[in-house]
Amino acid sequence: MSSHYRAPGALALAAAVALTTTSIAPAHAAPAAAEDRVLRVYNNNIENLVRNNADGTCTRISGPDHLASMLVDDDGKTGTSGVQAPDLLIVQQVRGTGQATAYADQLSGVFGYPAGTYKAIVAWDDPEEWGSTHKCSQQSLGDLKKRQTNAIIYNTRTLGLAAGDISKYWSAGWLKPGTSYAGGAGCTLYKPPDSDDGTTNQYKWKRTSAIAARFTIKETGTTVFAATMHLPEQNGANACAGAGYTGIANSGIHVGADATSLMNASTIRVIGIDANRTNIAATTLGGFGMTGYGAKATSGSRKIDYLFVKGTVRPSSIDHTVSSTKSNHLALYGFIEF
Repeated sequence: MSSHYRAPGALALAAAVALTTTSIAPAHAAPAAAEDRVLRVYNNNIENLVRNNADGTCTRISGPDHLASMLVDDDGKTGTSGVQAPDLLIVQQVRGTGQATAYADQLSGVFGYPAGTYKAIVAWDDPEEWGSTHKCSQQSLGDLKKRQTNAIIYNTRTLGLAAGDISKYWSAGWLKPGTSYAGGAGCTLYKPPDSDDGTTNQYKWKRTSAIAARFTIKETGTTVFAATMHLPEQNGANACAGAGYTGIANSGIHVGADATSLMNASTIRVIGIDANRTNIAATTLGGFGMTGYGAKATSGSRKIDYLFVKGTVRPSSIDHTVSSTKSNHLALYGFIEF
C-alpha cells in the first residue's frame, strides 16, 4: 500500500498581491440564481505558465492571459460577457504554493473580487528543482519549469472547505526505466527509493503527487469531491499505478486511501488528470459513478488529459475542450447542475 503524508502547506491561503488584469466578466458579478445552479469546473496542465514552442523557444504566459484563453461561457466561447466565475480549477504543473496563490489571486482580480476569494490546495508547498533545460532554448524560461506540483483552486464565495477535508497526497505509479513490465509485475510507486536515478531528476517524482479535497456548496450543502493528478510519461507505454498494479481498467489511474474516503462521502465527484496516456475510455471510472467528458486531442494530436465527473453535466458545443488554451495542453471543462 502507498504511504501517505500531509505535504507542507497543503492548504495555501491566498495573500494580497497588486494585479493588473483584463476583465472577463462584470466586476462583482452576482452569484447564480437558484434556478441556474451550476458548478463550473475546469482542468488544465498549465505548464508552469510557460509554453514550449515547436522551434525550441518558450513563451511565458501571464495568469490573466491564460485564464482569458481558457474560461468559457455556456456556448463554449472565451472572452464574452457570458463567461462566469469558475468554482473549481483543477490544475497540474504549478511551481508550488507561491505560483498557485498568485494565480488564484489573479483569477479573483479578473472577476473584480478581493485577493483571497480564490484559494489553492497544493500537493507540495515548494518542491525541489529537477531537470535541466526543460526544452527551452532560453534557460531562464526553462528554469521556471523546474519546480512542479499539482493544485486545486476553489472559489470561497460558492464553496466551503472544512479543515479535515483535504486528503494526504498519494504517489503515482510507474515502470522504472530498465524494468520489465511483465503485465504490470514490474510496476512500483513513483517515489523514493523507486524514483529516477541521478541527481538531475532526483525530485521529478514530486510533479506526479496527487491531492484531493471535499467541498460543500454553500447554497445547498451539496458535497463536492475534487482531485488533481499528473501521471509520469512512462504511463503512456506501460500503465502503472502501484506495486504490480496497472491501475483502474489498466489506465495507470488510482485514488489514494484518504481521497477515496472523501470521494465516497461526496455527491458530486470530479477528477482532472494529465495521464500522459491515450485511449483511456470515458467509462474507466464508472465504478465511482463517473463519466469522462471531452474526446478531442489535448496535447498536439494526442488526448492525454481527462476530466471525469459524477453529476449532471451540461452539453458542450465544443466537446468540453477549449482549443484556445494558452498552454501546451488544452483545457477541459464541465458545467455541472446541482
